[in-house]
Amino acid sequence: MLDALRNNLARHRPERLQGSDYPEAAVLLPVTREPDPKLVLTRRAGHMKTHSGQVAFPGGKRDPEDTDLIATALREAQEEVGLDPSQVEVLGSLGELISLHGIRVTPYVGLIPGQLELYPCEDELDAIFQVPLRWFFDDPRSHTDEIQVAEQRLYVPSYNWNEFTIWGLSAMMLVELLQVGFNMDISLKHKPQGKTIKRPVRPFPPR
Repeated sequence: MLDALRNNLARHRPERLQGSDYPEAAVLLPVTREPDPKLVLTRRAGHMKTHSGQVAFPGGKRDPEDTDLIATALREAQEEVGLDPSQVEVLGSLGELISLHGIRVTPYVGLIPGQLELYPCEDELDAIFQVPLRWFFDDPRSHTDEIQVAEQRLYVPSYNWNEFTIWGLSAMMLVELLQVGFNMDISLKHKPQGKTIKRPVRPFPPR
């Protein structure tokens, strides 16, 4: 399973946004290296000014001293969950996305040891949790958010795992991980079966 993920990401040519001058950020999608691999996610603390209570992957804005966006993702993961960068095998990146707040986000997928002790930065997070990747293979979405972004219509899954809801930008990254990494028949561009909730039209943030 992890060999397939490694090989598929090595061949993947992720989408890059052309001609954009948005501020840059990067996130890490940590996958545990074990027979039943798990995806590590976090939940933003309720006191945060932005994205409070939302499920996210470790990450944040690029600092001037970051040599590249991989360094950004690894630094942020260390700051947020105590993940030592030397413990991460970066497999590759997924396509760039523009957040609702006008940030260009690059996701990176990395393998980490299983059963690794991680600790949330209490200034930013109130939880770290793991979801078995196989759980997503049957597409257990609770519903689909239909989002109009400029001229494009996207169908973004929403997943409920215990008390956590995985949706929005994190779910969009997860879709590409499943599609590219595990050849799953899933797409943001095709309307799936099941409950769909239409969300307000979302124009691209100004540059």
